[in-house]
Amino acid sequence: MTTPMICNRLQGEMPKIGIRPIVDGRRGGIRESLEDVTMEMARRAAEFLTANLRHSNGLPVECVIADTCIGGVAEAARTEEKFARENVGLTISVTPSWCYPTETMDQHPTRPKAIWGFNGTERPGAVYLAAALSAHNQKGLPAFAIYGRDVQDIGDTEITPDVQEKLLRFAKAGLAMATMQGKSYLSMGSVSMGIAGCVADESFFRQYLGMRNEYVDMTEFVRRMELGIYDRAEFEKALAWVKMSCRPGEDVNPPHLKRTDGQKEKDWETVVKMALIARDLMIGNPKLAEMGYGEEALGHNAIAAGFQGQRAWTDYFPTGDFMEAILNSSFDWNGVREPFMLATENDTLNGVTMLLGHLLTDAAQIFADVRTYWSPEAVRRVTGHTLEGPAAGGIIHLINSGPAALDGTGRQTKDGRPAMKPFWEIAPEEAQACLDAVQWCPAVDFFRGGGFSTDFTTRAGMPVTMARVNLIAGVGPVLQLAEGYTVELPDDVHDKLDRRSNPTWPTTWFVPNLTGEGLFRDVYSVMSGWGSNHASVSYGHVGDKLITLAAMLRIPVSMHNVPEERIFRPSVWTGFGGLEPVGADYRACAAFGPLYK
Repeated sequence: MTTPMICNRLQGEMPKIGIRPIVDGRRGGIRESLEDVTMEMARRAAEFLTANLRHSNGLPVECVIADTCIGGVAEAARTEEKFARENVGLTISVTPSWCYPTETMDQHPTRPKAIWGFNGTERPGAVYLAAALSAHNQKGLPAFAIYGRDVQDIGDTEITPDVQEKLLRFAKAGLAMATMQGKSYLSMGSVSMGIAGCVADESFFRQYLGMRNEYVDMTEFVRRMELGIYDRAEFEKALAWVKMSCRPGEDVNPPHLKRTDGQKEKDWETVVKMALIARDLMIGNPKLAEMGYGEEALGHNAIAAGFQGQRAWTDYFPTGDFMEAILNSSFDWNGVREPFMLATENDTLNGVTMLLGHLLTDAAQIFADVRTYWSPEAVRRVTGHTLEGPAAGGIIHLINSGPAALDGTGRQTKDGRPAMKPFWEIAPEEAQACLDAVQWCPAVDFFRGGGFSTDFTTRAGMPVTMARVNLIAGVGPVLQLAEGYTVELPDDVHDKLDRRSNPTWPTTWFVPNLTGEGLFRDVYSVMSGWGSNHASVSYGHVGDKLITLAAMLRIPVSMHNVPEERIFRPSVWTGFGGLEPVGADYRACAAFGPLYK
């Protein structure tokens, strides 16, 4: 495999972070004494962020610093003009001193905002922070407060660890929000098997995410396959790679439904073409213009997509499992590259959740059914095995057909432990290890058109976060999430449980972190409280990051197990009931409403 491909494959420049150095505007000694230390604070913030962040496509994050310190409205206006030219998508205002809040604040209506008030006693940065936040709250422009726990001396250049954490948390969520703006969700087909999440709610995409919706019928795949509207040379390369890299798995179909070797060979050709076509539909392909297909070459500028598949497609054509699995992964026949976000069954809401997780973690996502809760008693009855360790209280079986990213095998490593990593950190041998851990099984009998599904089991010990966005009548979008760990079972136990669902599909055994109360009092309660048949799984305990992003998007969180000390929302949220955080979250999101009205 070649060096990872780092590029922006969508239209538009990547958003930048704007740094606003705020200063006391009084001349005659006050401003002059603060000018250098304030600008240095801005430079340190910019250097820290650029050194520790990348966009999800691997490109470096850029910071834009105001040309001068901002002591009043004229300098604030000049800074805003510069930020508009530079495609600034979020801002961080920094100051070590008192300044004039309403004259210096960022009043952009939709851009995420944070204020870092230096904790020093020589000049009251905390006083400005409190006053500026009050102004933001009064004007209905929520801002995040960044304030170090320990007092520092003015001029101290250290960014303390607690400030670093908040800077990174805010900036990554803000970049995710800015990256989605103006991009598309592409529905390839329509609603699958009556699943409500497949309904593309345009108001949700536009008002909450700043995205547009694009649509193509699945017959577009047929047209492109029959007319050869794909890169023929790449198809040959991909097919050869598949024959070399994709290990065949068990065919569990009854004899009268098994497909012949010739049919399976044709199925492989079809599913490879489907993968090429889906990618081209999402982001375009200049090769198609060279072939005379200029319109098709442009793509739909889709940052996420979904494929209906069942049943209109799969009753006659090979299932989309290969297409979804390989595009969702961080590698293919061209080497290691950024994963695509492609939802099976065109579950638009799970596709959005996958997108949020990817933009926050830079890594691939696992799409899965939240299929079964296995209690310790049920496991013992069926297998004779007693669950132990993290699994002792029961397990949740996450399983679907093919679209789980192959990264979900857990064959990548970080600090010697299983992981799912940003693609630029994945070594070629790790990508190969993921492929080696997967078997490609002929699709089961209810996929009448044939095709192939992936069979693998996620390795134990990965910290993961299961999440899902749901739409609730009268409320709007809500987010639910559960942090926990992957576990493994003895092979014979796994086989007995797995075969009761489908042995040709990938399995992730998940155990949520329990709190002993509410929706997290036990594993059964987590399963019972889940709001859909699907979930997206991210590597890492990233519930706090999702909560921060959800607050920016005005999406309340209905279910989570993140400790309170890790939660970072705009300061105004406490004004809606700081003693009742869940209710305050709902009230704040309802009061402010969707961001892109």
